[in-house]
Amino acid sequence: MNPIIALLKEHNVSEDKINSLFQELTQNPLMAMATLSQLGLPQEKLQALMAQVMQNPQLLKDAVDELGLDFAKVEEAKAKLQQ
Repeated sequence: MNPIIALLKEHNVSEDKINSLFQELTQNPLMAMATLSQLGLPQEKLQALMAQVMQNPQLLKDAVDELGLDFAKVEEAKAKLQQ
C-alpha cells in the first residue's frame, strides 16, 4: 500500500475522505493542503510524509493510480501552482 494512503488509514481517515482529498488535489492543491492539515494527523508524521513525497514524487503518482484517479489532472494542478 502506498505510504501516503497507509498513513491516512492509520489515523482512521475514511476511504471517502481519502478519495475526496486526492480529488481535491487534482483540482485545487492549495485547498487540498488545507484539508490535509484539518485531518488531525500528528505534525511530526505529516512533516515526515511531506519530506518523503518531496524526495520521491512518484509516491504521489502511485497513490493517485492506486485510487483510480487521473494523474494528468495532478500535473495540470501542479502547473497552475507554478505560474
